[in-house]
Amino acid sequence: MKIGYHASHEQFGPAQLLELARLAQVHGFEGILSSDHFQPWTHAQGHSGFSLSWLGAALALTDISCGVVCAPGQRYHPAVLAQAGATLAEMFPGRFWIAAGSGQMLNEGITGQAWPEKTQRNQRLKECVDVMRLLWSGETVSHRGMVTVESARLYETPEPPPIIGAALSPETAAWMGSWADGLITVSRPQDELRQVVEAFRDNGGRDKPMYLKTQVSYARKADDAVGGAFDQWHANIFSSAVQTRLASPEEFEAASKFVTPDDLFKHVRISSDVEEHVRWLRSDFEMGFQHVYVHNVNRGQREFIEDFGAGVLPELVGQHAET
Repeated sequence: MKIGYHASHEQFGPAQLLELARLAQVHGFEGILSSDHFQPWTHAQGHSGFSLSWLGAALALTDISCGVVCAPGQRYHPAVLAQAGATLAEMFPGRFWIAAGSGQMLNEGITGQAWPEKTQRNQRLKECVDVMRLLWSGETVSHRGMVTVESARLYETPEPPPIIGAALSPETAAWMGSWADGLITVSRPQDELRQVVEAFRDNGGRDKPMYLKTQVSYARKADDAVGGAFDQWHANIFSSAVQTRLASPEEFEAASKFVTPDDLFKHVRISSDVEEHVRWLRSDFEMGFQHVYVHNVNRGQREFIEDFGAGVLPELVGQHAET
């Protein structure tokens, strides 16, 4: 059972984020989860580095596992993403993994292609995953469907990285249970999260690993935890159906015009009490998640990394070492 650090490219420049990843390992975090955005959710976040090149540097600078959540099929051709994944897997054996989802218009819409409905995006996602797996097995691949591949072959075919299915709804989690190597989802109220877990387990995922990105806002002062969450994350509390259709930071800012700080508490674990964060993370492990990546959504990353390294991670490592 591992606790990792979420590297948010929307909120920090690549060089600063690389230093934060190094610092996270120093303070006991056991993995890195990278976001993958072409543009941030809002202008207040203000960054958007390229995750795949950044991951090469992060893997070289640290010796922990690193993964990325991305959406093959529109912005990324599956053969190109397979080549990138194979390159990272060859350089850093056993340390790189990919989480694949159906994507959001905010990032994928830059291609100018029409934005498909969810069922079509799921079909495209599965086609892309099948293509990537065939390429990683050394085959020459041609494919005609939601994506087109013509006589593609990879010449670097290391042990392939696992493909973890990214799901927000029980319906998507159930579908991914049949083909993904694991599940990744995001934190939410316990009853909603349990529905996603059970759907995945009951449809082929029972013996597969589960990953969680948990959104927190920690600061040493309670007001800073609330204010920092609101400044950076108030536009990120909408349902998946809404978030996947908004096309620009301006649209996210308009949609969140009437969000209040109180609205965030259902979506972000906001607290200046490290013991409360320990309890929250313990409940995640008890639900069955083996890998939990903590995303501190405010800008106070150094004190978050230091304080979690001193007061949160040791408590959980000790507990689970005994059990």
